[in-house]
Amino acid sequence: MPLYEYECSECHFRFDKKQRFHDNPVTVCPKCQGKARRILHPTPIIFKGSGFYVTDNRKKGEAAPSGE
Repeated sequence: MPLYEYECSECHFRFDKKQRFHDNPVTVCPKCQGKARRILHPTPIIFKGSGFYVTDNRKKGEAAPSGE
């Protein structure tokens, strides 16, 4: 199950909630009963291994493509 982060718009209390994908988001702050909203974080993309650059697939000693 994913772990979601929420923040209260009134007291700025941040809390985590483990929820299923189909569960409704939390709308009430557990600390002050104010309005809570889900905080979205960007997911990083990490490229590992070979094959991401033009030079990765060339054999040693080959010339670079001329672009013609």
